[in-house]
Amino acid sequence: MPISIAFIAHDTQKADMVALAQKYHVTLSRYNSLATANTGKQIQSATGLPFELVRSQRDGGDIEIAARVIAGEVACVIWLFDPDHAPLLGSNLLNLLRICKIYNVPLATNLATANIVLQSLGKSRIAHLIFNPIAGQGNPDADLAMIRQILEPHVQLKIIFTKPNLNPTDQAKTAIATIQEGNSTASDTDFIIASGGDGTVSAVANALIGTGIPLGIIPRGTANAFSVALGIPTGLKAACENILTGNTCIVDAARCNDLPMILLAGIGFEAETVERADRDMKNLLGAFAYFLAGAQQLLEQKLFTVEVEIDGSVTQFQCGAMTIANAAPPTSVLAQGWGEVIPNDGLLDVTIAISKNESLNLSDRLLAIDVIGKLFASALVKTPIENEVLVCFRTNKIKVTAIPPQKVVVDGEIIGTTPVEVVCIPNGLTVFAPLVNSLLPVKKTAESH
Repeated sequence: MPISIAFIAHDTQKADMVALAQKYHVTLSRYNSLATANTGKQIQSATGLPFELVRSQRDGGDIEIAARVIAGEVACVIWLFDPDHAPLLGSNLLNLLRICKIYNVPLATNLATANIVLQSLGKSRIAHLIFNPIAGQGNPDADLAMIRQILEPHVQLKIIFTKPNLNPTDQAKTAIATIQEGNSTASDTDFIIASGGDGTVSAVANALIGTGIPLGIIPRGTANAFSVALGIPTGLKAACENILTGNTCIVDAARCNDLPMILLAGIGFEAETVERADRDMKNLLGAFAYFLAGAQQLLEQKLFTVEVEIDGSVTQFQCGAMTIANAAPPTSVLAQGWGEVIPNDGLLDVTIAISKNESLNLSDRLLAIDVIGKLFASALVKTPIENEVLVCFRTNKIKVTAIPPQKVVVDGEIIGTTPVEVVCIPNGLTVFAPLVNSLLPVKKTAESH
């Protein structure tokens, strides 16, 4: 369903139209409102609501609104006219009536009908879709058309495109402010959808942490790791259908140096691998870009020292890789020391690949390949791995310093270098996700092995 409501009123009907808008102020605040020039100015002045103004009805504003109906942008049209002037309006009204009939858009011509239509829209769900047009390898126009085809019969969809000069977090905050405005029970049904890669999802989730507003995810990135970790389908159609089921789960979130983290932070090997797998490589090879970059990095990886601080206690390790995970799919193998990263246990899963040598020799690198294979196998069977080159523990807060400083990747994006502080935010995020066992309540206790 489209997101705009259109208003036209004859001079003798403008007072009624203003009163109607005042009555449904909360409902209109959730939608984009457009009106012919004089009608819109009067409503805007009386209500303070923002209105998109088209030409006056005399100058063809009704034709502009008809064009917007044809474009699929209008949820309903309200045209209050003076019945004594109906003969003068006849042809214009009939044209708009014909267009609304063809495109199945409600056209209200009296207050009784207008009340019924606005009451219905007030109860409708609105989804603010934050759509990254450059994510993944697909055709963004075709992707968006499919999303609209599946969702719009059930949800009023407001589309917000990400832009290079705008942070998706800020775009999501604007949408949240719209949802929260008015304090109506209808706004409780509104939600936000992120469509893009893990970076887009993480940025949108950042704004939603602690709000209780549900996040829908339509993955269109290269890895789509957060979706896989929560069992959210990665196909467009199935992901949209998952949102329409209405099933939500509450999962943990985290912050790394005050930046949002819904997946994991990688220090050393993983960060270098992500940096190698640049946009050109991902566009060419897709998810295989990470495997190729990882193989290249394994040949060049150098050891470093990490100092890990938990509850004031500091421990030092010589290592080549360290992962701090809030949630992770099986393919994030360096996070799988426990065999499964539980996304709602209130804890971070820490896995450190240690070494007793001063530098990595060929034997160490071959051993690393073996350990990576075992980590992946442990993730598939959800069983912890026991290995002398791995240190694994769970905690709700951790500080890490590296010597020399190491690059850090958070949710697929390089954020700088160590030191970092990661803090878990229990039950921080509500997500449309299948009801699977890993998302059921679990006992929240610190563990290590």
